[in-house]
Amino acid sequence: MKQRVLLYVFTVLLLTAMLVACAGQPVTPTPAPQEKPFKVGLLLPGSANDQGWNQIAYDAFKRIEKELGAEMSYVELEQSPASFEKAFRDFASQGYQMILGHGFEFQDPALAVAKDYPNTFFFISSSRIFAGNVIGLNTDSSQPFYLMGVIAAKMGKGAGLVGGMEIPPISEAFTGFINGARSVDPNFPVSVTYIGNFTDAAAAKEAALSMIAQGADFVIPNADVAGLGVYQAVAETGPHIATFGAFGDFTDKAPQNVVGNYIADYGQGIINMAKAIKEGTFKPTSNVEFGLKDKDVMWLTFNDKAARPVPEDVRKLVEEVTAKIAAGEINTLAPVQ
Repeated sequence: MKQRVLLYVFTVLLLTAMLVACAGQPVTPTPAPQEKPFKVGLLLPGSANDQGWNQIAYDAFKRIEKELGAEMSYVELEQSPASFEKAFRDFASQGYQMILGHGFEFQDPALAVAKDYPNTFFFISSSRIFAGNVIGLNTDSSQPFYLMGVIAAKMGKGAGLVGGMEIPPISEAFTGFINGARSVDPNFPVSVTYIGNFTDAAAAKEAALSMIAQGADFVIPNADVAGLGVYQAVAETGPHIATFGAFGDFTDKAPQNVVGNYIADYGQGIINMAKAIKEGTFKPTSNVEFGLKDKDVMWLTFNDKAARPVPEDVRKLVEEVTAKIAAGEINTLAPVQ
C-alpha cells in the first residue's frame, strides 16, 4: 500500500512539473495556409501608352490588378515570334494563371507553349481560335469599319485604308469598310495598303499621302502605333481630308480631320473572365466574340468640332445600320449584292 501511495504522489508531481514547464513555453500557432497569388501577364506588340489598341489591353489589366488584387506584369515586344514564345513561356513557368497575347500574331507562339502548361489560360486578341487552354478573344472590327464606310461614301469622293500587316483582324475590318461604302455607292473607290509592320509611322504617313494624292479624301489607319503617321498626313494636308480614330479617341491627333472615333473597350469582358479564372469557375466552350450588340464594348462617336462634321441625316442612317448589324440583319463581311 505504501508503494502505491508513493507511486501516486510521484505521478502527480511529475504531471504538475510538466504542466508548469509547458506553461512557461510560448505556444507557436500553426500557420494558416497561404492563398495562391493570382497572377496575370500581358504581351503587347508595341507601346502600352499608344492611346489605342495596346493601351486598351494595358488599362484592362491594370483594372484586374486593382479590382481583383492580382499580380500583374506586362512586356512590350518587337514583332518576333521567337520573343513571343519566350515571353509566354517565361510567364507560364512562373505560375501565371492568365496570359493575354494582344494580337493575332501571338496565336501560333501560344499554341507552341500552351501544351506544356495546361493549368494556364492563354488568351489571344483578334483571334477566333479555341484549342483547349488557348482561347481567342475577338472584337469584330468589321462592324464599326462598315459604319465608317457608310459615312465615307456619304460624305467623300474616295477612301484609303492603311494597315499594319495583312492578318485576318485587319483585312476583315477593311472588308467591312469596303462593304459599308459599297452599300451606299457600289462604285465608291477604296484603296488598301499594308506597310508590313505596326511601328513604322513614317511608312504609314507616306502611304496616306500617296492615297490623298490619288484622290482619297477619307484615309483611315488600322496599324497600331504606326497609324499615328496617317493622322500626321491628314493634319498636314488640310481640313478637307477626313479620318477616323481606330480603337480609341484620336481627335487630338488631328482635331479638324477626325470626324469620328471607333472606341473598343472590352476591358470589362476581360475582367469578368479573370474573375472567373480566379474563382475557378471559368469553363470555356468557344472563343469570345464581341460586336456592336455589346454596347459597352464597341461604339462609334462623332466629333462635332471637325472641319467636316458628320451631318445629322448621315448620323441617323448610321444609327439605323448599327441596329441592323446588332440584330444580325447585316453581315458586314458578306459582299454587297
